[in-house]
Formats: sequence, structure tokens, C-alpha cells
Amino acid sequence: MASGGIDDGAVDHRGDALPVLSKSATKMKMDKLLSTPLPSYDGSTPGSFVWTHAAWWIARRVRAAQFRTREVTGRDTLPADRGNLCCAWHTNGLIDPLAIALNHNRFFVLGGRHDLVTRPLLSWWTRRMAVQPVVRKAELLRGGCSEEEATQINGRSLLMLATGISEGFGCVLFPEGTSHSDSSMLRFRTGPMRTVLAAGAIAKSRGNPLPAVIPIGLHFRNRELFRTDEWVEYGAPLQLIDEDIPDELVEAVKDGKWSEPPASKVTALRDKLRLELVPMTPNTSDWSEYDALHLMGHVEARRSGQPLSSWREEVLAARALRDALQPAEMSLMETEVPAIEHSVLPPAKAAAQLLGERGLDGRDLNAAGTDLRTFSPTKVIAPLIRLPIALLMLPICLYAFGGQVAMGRLLGDSTDEGLDARTSYHFLAAMFGSLMFWPLLTILAVWLAVNSASSLTDLIGFDWLAVYGESQMHTLLAIGTLALSLLPIYWFSGRVWSKFWDDLVDFKRFLLRMNTRGAQRQNIRGALKNLHGEMDKMSL
Repeated sequence: MASGGIDDGAVDHRGDALPVLSKSATKMKMDKLLSTPLPSYDGSTPGSFVWTHAAWWIARRVRAAQFRTREVTGRDTLPADRGNLCCAWHTNGLIDPLAIALNHNRFFVLGGRHDLVTRPLLSWWTRRMAVQPVVRKAELLRGGCSEEEATQINGRSLLMLATGISEGFGCVLFPEGTSHSDSSMLRFRTGPMRTVLAAGAIAKSRGNPLPAVIPIGLHFRNRELFRTDEWVEYGAPLQLIDEDIPDELVEAVKDGKWSEPPASKVTALRDKLRLELVPMTPNTSDWSEYDALHLMGHVEARRSGQPLSSWREEVLAARALRDALQPAEMSLMETEVPAIEHSVLPPAKAAAQLLGERGLDGRDLNAAGTDLRTFSPTKVIAPLIRLPIALLMLPICLYAFGGQVAMGRLLGDSTDEGLDARTSYHFLAAMFGSLMFWPLLTILAVWLAVNSASSLTDLIGFDWLAVYGESQMHTLLAIGTLALSLLPIYWFSGRVWSKFWDDLVDFKRFLLRMNTRGAQRQNIRGALKNLHGEMDKMSL
């Protein structure tokens, strides 16, 4: 966690430490929270149709540039005739709900931390999308607002979310209640379970199909890095049934007022969800253990002659090894995950650490998994083809994205919300930076083109202002055409350079492999040899 967060040692009623608060999370603007626009369920979007579609369109463009590879599985299992509550572990800030909502087949009724609807600029959009604020225990127990105010805000927000789910919309809530940096899931809060049970009661009272709870695995190779890999894993739906929704709860919600579901039903659903969700996370004692499992997955795949070819395959290989090596009697209900006690882990950890210190991992091993791989001529063809295009587009890319990159790095690297929020700021800078900078940059570029028309005519061989004709209307049309054409050119330059950035990263990894010599290389070879020796003894 970066410095500047509010960490006062406060704990909840179970004795668990409350999340460290950012400065933004401590600013409870009650007037804005209470005036948050309510969602409407008459159309295809709970908020503004225009602004929701615009936000989703822009967000998809930004995410296409932010991730090197993106894969989604299990989406075909989503029930299309009823509302869904999507639940996942939460380690990547705003990127987590976006990964779920943007890959879902329906629009979402959205709820989130209270400052999403009060922050400058961001709140302009979230309020038009009818995002509902939620006050967490972390704010309430620290005196950010009164119990009465929190009950009023949360009761209204949970009712709106439950109503949206009952009407067939999607929703995403995180049972841990906060974004974090652990390698295993935190204790579950009850908010998501209470919400979906209330949604079931509302649906039952209106004769609508009961909603389903969707466990989702969110997997990022290096969540804090630009152009990392992402896999969104939709799990098998947990369908609510009539027995989950007591008649008393159905009667209580008929009048459109929030009512708490029975504690026994909430607890039962919470435990059922945890049993499904925990295996879809790393669920290791620490990140070094998870890195070791990934390396073992690469080595095992190479030993069998079938190298892992995608991030999803890596995650699944590490998961299979984890499940085989962890104690069979280990409880998925516990938040403390015991370390794997197996002789293969020490050499796997040692090898993973040695590679990690050089900025390398299992992808950098040779075909036998015994050493670092060398140069592959076939892999330089595509980068060499992209090189002249990237150099041609570089001035445009710097002009269009320089301000956004600087703003994203400044905000992401200086945030007090920890590493799990870094890419959230990068995403917001890319999304809102385009809306802020591109109109101004376009006006400046057009002004320069108009005032340098004669020079441009000499350069390109024709008068661009007279391309449609000589009249004033034709001139204005030429200016408008130039202005509009600049926007896709900006976007194209960014896409070219995001791809070329991958080439630069790959070239850097090549240099790191080639420059790993002497004692460092021998240590890696020795650790891998020990790992192979221990894996020879395994019977998985």
C-alpha cells in the first residue's frame, strides 16, 4: 500500500482489520450521495441510454489497448432469461468490474464505493449511468457518516440493485468488500448475498424468473502493468430456488421497501458461493508460492512436449498443481491458506525467484525447461513489419497520447490506494483524457493546417481547402472533414504503438535472456535441475 492511506488499526466485529482508506474514501459528501439519480428499468439500460452506450464503447476501446491478450470463457453458460449477480475476488480496482460488465451479454445496474459518484469528472459519468453509492463498514466505523445516514444510503442502493437484478439486468458486487493485494480471498461480507436474495424476493413477487449468482475468476498476469494478459472466467451459475426465498421476505418487499433476508439464508448462500469462488483464485499462502506453481506448470508442459501457449493455460496448469499439492483436508472457508508442504516447492520457489529477479518467468525457458531459451528468427518477422509503421505514427501518437500518458502515470504512481488501484487511474486517464485532450488537439491541428495551407499545398501537391470546391461552404466542409478524420488517426496511432510496445517488451526480455550469464545463469540452471529432479519423484 502506498503511503498516504488512512490506516488507523481499526477492526470490525470479528477482529479483522478494516481496509486502509484512501483520502478520497474518507470524504463523505452526504448531499451528493443522497441526490444520486435512481436507475430506471423500463429500457435496456438502467441509466442514460446514450451515455451508457457511449461509456461502454469508449471503455472497450481503452481496454483493447490496455491488455495484450484478453480471453473470456464460460459466457455461454449465463442464463439469458433472468438477472445475474456476478461475484469475483477483487484485486484490481476499477478494472475488475469493467472486466465483468464489458464481457457480459447484458447491461448492468451498478453499485460501488461512495466516492464513485462524488469525485470530480468521474461522477459526471457515473451519475448519468445511475451508479448507486455504497457506504462500507470501513467508512462507517471510522465515523465517516452516522449509522442512520449509512442505513439510508445503503438501504436505497441495495434496493435499487436488487430491483434491477429482479428485472433481468446484470450486476456485479464483490463479497470481499474491498480491493486488495493478497494471494487468497478475504473474509466474505454479506452485502451481495442480501442483495440477490432480496432480488429473488422481488422477482418472485412479480412472477419473474429467480436470478442466478455467477462466480467469476479474474486473472491478470501482472495487474499493475500496461499490456498485461487477462482471462475472465465465468463459472457455472448458482441458481436461486423457491426454497431460498421465504414468503415473509416476498411480502416484505412488495411495497418497494428494503427488507433484510433471513440470516440463515444469507449465510448458506455466502458459504455456497465461497466454495465455488475460492478455487477460481490463486488461493495460495503467498504470491511466491503462486509464482512457483506457474513455473512448475511451464516445466511440466515442456516435459510433456506441449508448451503452454496462453495465459489461461498457465492459470489452469498452476491450479491443477495447487489442487494436487495442497492438503486434501484444507478448508476453503478459511482466509488463512497454509503453505504447501512438499519437497518440490523449495526448488520451484528458488527458480521462480531467480527468474523474477531478472524480469523473466516460465515463458523464457527452452523447450526442455532446463535453461533459458535463445533467439527465434521467426518471431522477429512481425515486429520488423510493424517497425516502419510505428516510426511513421510516432509523432501523431506522442501528440495525441502524450498528455494522457503523463496524467495516467502521475495519478497511478502517486495514488494512496495501493498497487491494486494503479491501472484504474491508467484506465481513467485514457478514457477521460481522450475526451479532454483530443478536441483541443484537433482544434489546434486544424488551426495550424489552415494557417499553413500554402505550405501544405506545396508539400502534398494540392490545395486541401479546395478539395470539395472553391466556395466558403466547401472550405468549411474540408475543415470539418480534416477535424473528423483526425480522431480515427489518433486511435490508429495508439493501436499501432500498443502493439509495437509489445515488440519492445519482447525485445527487452530477449536482451535480459542473452545478458544472463556467468553465476546468474548457472544458478538458474542449477535451480531448474533441482526442480526437474523433484518433479521426477512426483506422482500427480
